[in-house]
Amino acid sequence: MAALARKADVTADRLAVLDLPQGGKWATEARQAALARVNAMGLPGRRDEYWKYTDPTNLTVPEAPPAALFDPRETPVFDDTERLQIVFVDGVFDAEASDDLEMAGLEISRLAEAGGHDIHWAKDVYGVLEASGQAPVERPLAALNTAYATDGVLIRVTGKAAKPVSLMYLHKSETSDAILHHTIRVEKGADLTILENGPAAARFNKCMEVDVADGAAFHHIRVQGRDHERRAATHIFARVGAAATFKSFTLTVNGRLTRNEAVIEIVGDEAVAHIAGASVGDGDFHHDDTVFVTHDAVNCESRQVFKKVLRNGATGVFQGKILVKEGAQKTDGYQISQSLLLDEDSQFLAKPELEIYADDVICSHGSTSGAIDETALFYLRSRGVPEAAATDLLVLAFLAEALDEIEDEGLREGILAHLEGWLARRRR
Repeated sequence: MAALARKADVTADRLAVLDLPQGGKWATEARQAALARVNAMGLPGRRDEYWKYTDPTNLTVPEAPPAALFDPRETPVFDDTERLQIVFVDGVFDAEASDDLEMAGLEISRLAEAGGHDIHWAKDVYGVLEASGQAPVERPLAALNTAYATDGVLIRVTGKAAKPVSLMYLHKSETSDAILHHTIRVEKGADLTILENGPAAARFNKCMEVDVADGAAFHHIRVQGRDHERRAATHIFARVGAAATFKSFTLTVNGRLTRNEAVIEIVGDEAVAHIAGASVGDGDFHHDDTVFVTHDAVNCESRQVFKKVLRNGATGVFQGKILVKEGAQKTDGYQISQSLLLDEDSQFLAKPELEIYADDVICSHGSTSGAIDETALFYLRSRGVPEAAATDLLVLAFLAEALDEIEDEGLREGILAHLEGWLARRRR
């Protein structure tokens, strides 16, 4: 009873400093339903099963813990990629820094504007996928986002987008507390690539709902880095139709606390869903990937590939599940989570899960944790490679399987160069 009372108090304190945005009929109904979910669930605590490895306190306290601004000392990732750029500064849309939102094959609007209308296509997606993703595991921070997000992009894709859409998040206030919600519908046969990068805010709560229709393709590449003292909780909810493709990759190289959740529901036959991540942490770095993939169709494929490199007391967490429902025959589900611990002070906590109710499936999961390969390190050093540079080469080789999940070669090479630069700047 005392734990429930504390959860209720934490929830009440957090909600007391927030104002429910006003809007049109569809947005108001979605926000009110989400608020009801928050009040029913309560915000997360360490006693919750899927939060026992990550302390959510700094994500639920009323005010955002301060996060210092850092000189990036690096060219922003994706700068060499032709793209449509949309910029948010501490969660506020920056029209001057953003490109014109018009592009062939896309309809783009902002939640701050479209939410004021009584009718909008987003009604069938906004809050809908998030609500569906609340079972069997509750995700109250996502419901909080749906209720209180004041802005974000609403993207409807009707054809093959001419170039990627880039969401850039800038951090300029040490106490900013940003909540953004993006809603994306990829219509039948359409194709879209979303790029995300930037520290965003001192504390960042972001939700992305993606509805991928039959025969459509959605690619998502995200880089989280720079300002180390930031905290973030992000969620991706995806619904994948028949013969559709969903692929998401995240690179994380900084951050005091990052919790990335992904809830993928495969509902159409012959669909493919891949989600991958690579993270490199140093010192007071806590990174949590929590993934739930549901197979509810025939002859579908899913992959979860997560690699973490940790040193100087950094902590990595992976919680991944594959659920194969009855009737989802010929499922091919693969899950791997691995960590490379560069010292004895760091730790990796893993909870891989399979739950299968069909009998004609191929599903596997594995989780390993280990130190650098001393034989390989000795070989490189014997060939004249300095120890720090040799260690970086072995780190990159370890992360390669996750990086290979990026289909676009140019984007993959750009991510690799960004990672190489980060490692070089932090050589001992």
